[in-house]
Amino acid sequence: MSSYQSNPKSSATEVFNAWIAPRQMAMDNDALLKVEPDELAQSLLNRRRMLKESLPGVIRNLEAEEESLTPKLERQTKAHRQANERVAELKRIRDESQRDAGLVLVDVKSARENLMQSGGMVNLDPKWKKERLFEKLEALEHEIQTSALDHKSEGKMLDRRRKLLQENERWIEDRKESNEEMVDFIEKRREMSKFYKAADKAHMGMLAAVEKAQPLYEKKAVLSAELRDVKSQLDRAKELLSQSDKAIKHWERRLLEGYGDLGPGFPDLLKDMREVTDGGASSFARKSSSINTHNATKRSGGKEK
Repeated sequence: MSSYQSNPKSSATEVFNAWIAPRQMAMDNDALLKVEPDELAQSLLNRRRMLKESLPGVIRNLEAEEESLTPKLERQTKAHRQANERVAELKRIRDESQRDAGLVLVDVKSARENLMQSGGMVNLDPKWKKERLFEKLEALEHEIQTSALDHKSEGKMLDRRRKLLQENERWIEDRKESNEEMVDFIEKRREMSKFYKAADKAHMGMLAAVEKAQPLYEKKAVLSAELRDVKSQLDRAKELLSQSDKAIKHWERRLLEGYGDLGPGFPDLLKDMREVTDGGASSFARKSSSINTHNATKRSGGKEK
């Protein structure tokens, strides 16, 4: 565990991998045959003893890392889920607003056709044609929403808006008796515009929410992979620890009683070595030859020549 303590930034999984990683031995067959069985068995026994001594600490660090990652992943999963829910909600608002605007558009077209047939579109006075009150209201609303105002300035603007709305109501009331079809036309068009604006606003919000959700997903994926790796290493470490006593006893007995057939669980370990020493093929060579023969048989249509 000294490597972990000397480098706190090193994760428990990295330390665990360092302990159990097999050491590569660049040896040819002749060099490997010169290794004494006792030397190899003692090396394996020492490694098993080292693992038994070190694994409890490794397991504690892996469990600590698991406990640290689990709530982080839970929080990230919740944040990503909420972001997706926000995207879905804005999409719902956008779709409903566009649908409602489309329904009102049918009424707007119908009202316009009625006005054209009755001559109402030609007899509009300039105020009706330009909808100046509506333009003033929209400009004022935009200024309120986009300007950084103090309470006093904001109050003045709200008062201006209230007066414009009152003027608008009086204006509509004055014309209802003389031109109710025009009032209906403008009110429908305003309603349609309101729905389209709501749809546009929801769509822009949805795009921003999607952009916000993407890094949340990526971070969740990273944490999920890290936790999955830690759990895998933890299971492996616990498995190795549970096997330690049995493995230690196995190699202790081998050093005492030899490497031949000692009964169940203790097969002859030197059988293959003796075959190679006597000039035979190693188990690896025999396996490779068997695979090559099988492949050749398949290529020839299953007939050996």
